Amino acid sequence: MDQTQPDGQLRRVDIALSRLEAVVDERLSDERERADELSRRLLRLEQQYEELKRVSMDVEGRLERAMEYIRSLLAADQQ
Repeated sequence: MDQTQPDGQLRRVDIALSRLEAVVDERLSDERERADELSRRLLRLEQQYEELKRVSMDVEGRLERAMEYIRSLLAADQQ
């Protein structure tokens, strides 16, 4: 057997490991970008939710005042 064969195999293993490491690093980078984008989207959704909650509370308050006004008109009409 040739004595350079084990060195050649080690070299191929090193190359394969380097390629695998590059693939894993690229995948991790892609996943970090995806996680960052999801985080930004979640923040926007949370902000929109809070805004909708404020608007709904405002609408609910206006509706309650309108109903009170209608009740007072009906009460005045019945007297």
